[in-house]
Amino acid sequence: MSKKSKLKRAIDDSEREIEALEQKRERSQIAVMRAMLQGVKPDPVDQHYFLTFSMLIDNERENLRRLYVELAGLKDKKKKGDEDDGEPKKKKKKKDDQ
Repeated sequence: MSKKSKLKRAIDDSEREIEALEQKRERSQIAVMRAMLQGVKPDPVDQHYFLTFSMLIDNERENLRRLYVELAGLKDKKKKGDEDDGEPKKKKKKKDDQ
């Protein structure tokens, strides 16, 4: 499997992981918000889960950004490779200069 294919798969996996974590965080977020609206102190366990899932989501989003940058770098490198083989360009002489 090519590096580009592996990166695309990793991006898909990362996006699915973020969605799953957001669903889990939502449960604790609802419990915390309900307690706040009722004017009572939120359950510390719900607060802990909310903060933990939020941290995991932030970490996974950072990973996703890194994967996108790496994929863009591969695309740029391929584009550049098509235009330039890495060798310095030699100036072409015009017929008038000869």
